[in-house]
Amino acid sequence: MTAIEQPKLEHYVDIIKDKNPKLAKLSDEEIKKFLNLCVDGKPTLVCTLLFSIYPQMFYPQYTINAMVVPGYEKGEVTKDGARFLDNDRIEGTIDDMLGQAMKFLIKNMKIQTIIDPKTGERRDKTEYPVVALREAILNAIIHRDYSMHTEAMPIEMILYKDRIEIRNPGGLYGRMSLDTLGKAQPDTRNPVLARAMETLGFTENRYSGIPTMQRELREAGLREAVFADSRNEFVVTFYNEEAKPSEVEENESRNLLAFCREPRSRKEIADFLGISTIYYVTQNYINPLLETGKLKMTKPETPKSKNQKFYS
Repeated sequence: MTAIEQPKLEHYVDIIKDKNPKLAKLSDEEIKKFLNLCVDGKPTLVCTLLFSIYPQMFYPQYTINAMVVPGYEKGEVTKDGARFLDNDRIEGTIDDMLGQAMKFLIKNMKIQTIIDPKTGERRDKTEYPVVALREAILNAIIHRDYSMHTEAMPIEMILYKDRIEIRNPGGLYGRMSLDTLGKAQPDTRNPVLARAMETLGFTENRYSGIPTMQRELREAGLREAVFADSRNEFVVTFYNEEAKPSEVEENESRNLLAFCREPRSRKEIADFLGISTIYYVTQNYINPLLETGKLKMTKPETPKSKNQKFYS
């Protein structure tokens, strides 16, 4: 295991032992084997991607290809014939690639300086919300297909004039469909990697990535992300055009009704919408849908019951 940065791997094992007293009774080597980090004394794919000095020494295909296209489609060129305004092959461990991908996006996004008229304070507003982009990149890294079927395909991150596309090798996994994205617990293609990323603090791994992504876009006044799934690829597209108020309301209502296919409490609905004030959620989301009959109460005889739930 000479290509593995041992201090990083040992730090991860220490975190595991702190969180799991029963595992702490095992030796470090037994823990590595139990967590599928090491098999027959050799590092696994997950171990290499997370803790290797240079993972692409062993897996050259697991990279992110980032590019800025001068127009609205690939193949468009500048006046002097350049196909890309910027182009980079992003390598390293998973946390290296995440950091480099975010730097690439921030470098190539438009940034607007806004001055608060009341305080005079300046703040920068990026063309796309940074939190939403980070969630999309994390999803691509964690949930891509690492099997032999897509081993020659890197993740692609393409900036066009009107949008950003993040293209992820491997379609949706298991029973998940586009309609249930962000609303139901998914089957996990790479559970060992997902657990490691959660343990190391890169992600919550509570299926909140897509709701967070959409909430950040709504708060920025942009259209919600669009998802496309095919047999060999999953694509997330962010648009830099503002959403129309009617589109925002329609998307929120549709997503909320899908979430409420199972009865949900007021707090569960508020958490799903990312809004802390339950009264606001009740007045502006729940009650209008009750009035139109799109939502129903589990206890209609006692509308204000603390155990009241709502379903579509």
